Amino acid sequence: MNEPDHPEKPGHPEEHGTEERGAVLRLPTTADTEAFGRTLAAGLRAGDLVILDGPLGAGKTALTRGIAAGLGVTGRVSSPTFVIARTHRARPGGIGLVHVDAYRLDPASGTGVLDELDALDLDTELTDAVVVVEWGVGVAERLADRYLLVRLRREPDSDVRTAAWEWVAR
Repeated sequence: MNEPDHPEKPGHPEEHGTEERGAVLRLPTTADTEAFGRTLAAGLRAGDLVILDGPLGAGKTALTRGIAAGLGVTGRVSSPTFVIARTHRARPGGIGLVHVDAYRLDPASGTGVLDELDALDLDTELTDAVVVVEWGVGVAERLADRYLLVRLRREPDSDVRTAAWEWVAR
């Protein structure tokens, strides 16, 4: 595996009293994307919300697998597209993960995306686990006063991805 060019681990805003913005990272392989997820996990705490933004194939689920590995959760991590949300239990002394795929939340359903998101009861999960929401931009921000936004892009005709992240306060 090629090691991605990582700056120091992304810090938690409460450790520094400031919002942190990361550099843009080049992630040549899926393994590099997962490694970056493990790096991000080192700075996450129970109660943190992570919103992943990027088109199909950008590496959102691969990044989530890395975050899960870094948190040490149990179970296989795969896209929760059809079930909307999967809960991954923490190992003893660890932090759990709730993995949400907001792609299938239907704005034309009549109930509204926000009502569908509320029905998942993620507010309860936010105190005990890290919640990662794929396709969450414009939908999940209201779940927390601050969140880690990770933007993933895939270079055309390539497996190379780029990632940029920042802590955002509402």
